[in-house]
Amino acid sequence: MPKRGKKYQNTVGTLDRTKVYELDDAIETLLKNRYAKFDESIDVAVNLGVDPRHADQMVRSTVVLPNGTGKSERVLVFAKGDKIQEALDAGADHAGGDEYVAKIQEGWLEFERTIATPDMMGVVGKIGRILGPRGLMPNAKLGTVTFDVGRVVKEIKAGKVDFRVDKAGIVHAMIGKASFGQAKIQENLLAFVDRILQVKPSAAKGVYLRGVSLTSTMGPGLKLDPLQLRVLVKQA
Repeated sequence: MPKRGKKYQNTVGTLDRTKVYELDDAIETLLKNRYAKFDESIDVAVNLGVDPRHADQMVRSTVVLPNGTGKSERVLVFAKGDKIQEALDAGADHAGGDEYVAKIQEGWLEFERTIATPDMMGVVGKIGRILGPRGLMPNAKLGTVTFDVGRVVKEIKAGKVDFRVDKAGIVHAMIGKASFGQAKIQENLLAFVDRILQVKPSAAKGVYLRGVSLTSTMGPGLKLDPLQLRVLVKQA
């Protein structure tokens, strides 16, 4: 267990870690008890009733958060011809083909997201062993292998979040910044949970949304009521 600082210990000491919070109360508590001097990220962890060892229970998708994430991600688009300019006009930080493959092979990795047109995947495949382990490989299932590069670039810049269930059956995601305030954080969280519910695998049995927790970068995790979240999603 890592040793926690006094500010963290003081914050935890004022909270009931066993309590299951209503959403409004949880966000208000997180924001009221933050102590970091920087704008903390707000993260969510969702425990799902799936077994990721089975392909038919894998949960993986994307969602465009209504208020973005507060994080500006650098986007690299693998394309050629007119698609290069389309990507740049939409806000891509880098766009091109073989020249970027060569740069990456030399160790350049100054980007967080990648998109590729289908006719470039043969070229991108040359650096699959570099991009794949870092989660940077364009993926058709996530909509990042497409000829509609302008739209996807705009979505990513607007706050498109990729998510995938881990081996423990948990999905983690950043859903905003503390500076967003309560209303925007809540709106983003409900959009995220809504998408999680939409992509429930048909093979998943029993309780699907088992647990949800919300935390800030430096703060403790607060448990949310999954049943309340379902109701709020329907009402949104």
